Amino acid sequence: MSPIILLCFLIAYFGVLLSIAHFTSKKSSDNSTFFVANRNAKWYMVAFGMIGTALSGVTFISVPGAVGANNFSYFQFVLGNALGFVLIAYVLLPLYYRLNLTSIYTYLEERLGVKSYKTGAMIFLISRTIGSAFRLYLVAIILQKFIFDAWNVPFIVTIAMCLLLIWLYTNKGGLKTIIITDMLQTFFLLLAVVLSIYFMADGLGISLLEAFETVKQSSYAQIWVMEDFLGSRNHLWKHIIGGAFVTIAMTGLDQDLMQKNLSMRTIGEAQKNMLTFTGIFIVINLFFLCVGALLYIYAAKNQIDLTALRTPDYLYPEIALNYLTVLPGIIFMLGLTAATFATTDSALTALTTSFCVDFLAFNKKADPNAPQLIRQRNYVHAGFSVIMLVVIMVFRIVNDDSVVNAIFTAAGYTYGPLLGLFAFGILTKMRVRDQLVPWISLVSPTIIYLVINTNYLFDLGSYKVGFELIIYNGLLTFLLLLLTSPGKVPEQTSEREIVPQR
Repeated sequence: MSPIILLCFLIAYFGVLLSIAHFTSKKSSDNSTFFVANRNAKWYMVAFGMIGTALSGVTFISVPGAVGANNFSYFQFVLGNALGFVLIAYVLLPLYYRLNLTSIYTYLEERLGVKSYKTGAMIFLISRTIGSAFRLYLVAIILQKFIFDAWNVPFIVTIAMCLLLIWLYTNKGGLKTIIITDMLQTFFLLLAVVLSIYFMADGLGISLLEAFETVKQSSYAQIWVMEDFLGSRNHLWKHIIGGAFVTIAMTGLDQDLMQKNLSMRTIGEAQKNMLTFTGIFIVINLFFLCVGALLYIYAAKNQIDLTALRTPDYLYPEIALNYLTVLPGIIFMLGLTAATFATTDSALTALTTSFCVDFLAFNKKADPNAPQLIRQRNYVHAGFSVIMLVVIMVFRIVNDDSVVNAIFTAAGYTYGPLLGLFAFGILTKMRVRDQLVPWISLVSPTIIYLVINTNYLFDLGSYKVGFELIIYNGLLTFLLLLLTSPGKVPEQTSEREIVPQR
């Protein structure tokens, strides 16, 4: 497909997003609008928009690409995710609403202490920056390969242009703008996956119903991995349990997605949003796996040399842009762009919110919407865009794996201590030695890394660690907090007595 056609599509797409940003921020662009959309968001709008944020370009590219090696075993992980979403709805959301939080990490300040609070917030900033950079990197390498390489545009310019455009349409309206743009981008994402299945079926010369039957009868449709618990990273229980805890950490303890839930008026609406989102999430992931199976079936039929691809992440764009007609290529680019930018714009807003509330204490100012604070927020927003640019360029140099694996591996180390901190605060009535918490949060992932990736401490033998990595990391953090605890929280300052953060 001509790079000019794809570039024109991107220009038009961002023109729509900038128009939405203009109208949503026209009446108000203060910090309350930016951080929590004035706590007046509609649950069904948030539920629909969260699909695009949660799935991202990783699901759009890496999940179909991974079908060749892992079949449909990823669906086990999706079911674990669903379990995690339910736990978030009935355990974490009631806590956040009861304390009336803007940043969820202020809970750690009241329950554990200032250093614990700052540590938790910093873990989020690092984790979300890395995760979002990975996701944007995924779409950037596709844009670079199929559009900008034709004009010898440097990769760093491609990344800078993407981040600049995202900054422009999120800078004023913040979360209020994102709720609307994410709805639009989720619609494009869902349209793209359904039409992708249709176009793949057409390319194979079969009907849509026959395509699903073809997938069902293929070897790729194998979901359950029940053998070799120790040696298989994709074993059912590793996926189910790991998926649940990854979701609790990467969603329930993540300011990004929780910020959307906190923008609603009541806990009931937030829970309804989370459960609706969960149902759609399961179905859409199954569709993406079907796309992956059809891609490999199409590649086999047309004798496409898969070994020539640098990574399985390239399979989908390679077929959509070089083997199918123009319309499927545009639909593919529409879905990929919508999925990835829905994640990145939301992440930049959440990172800005966390830094402004958790480190600059906007919520403790006499007037959180003072003009100087709004200017300061704009500088923070721009600063995180630059930081993400740097992280992406580093990842460009060192990455040699499928992006989906890189993201969840990184999350296992970075979100693990956060999982341990919140678990300790919620499940026990013990105090912590606040000054030790930053060190414990560094020691835990270091020890886990040495155990899993080297034989420095001891040999795991035939055991292969999968997505449950985050559990070991969180558990070690929890145990170290317990071992160093000075005792129980005095009754008068227990969590039940916490004064809500306003």
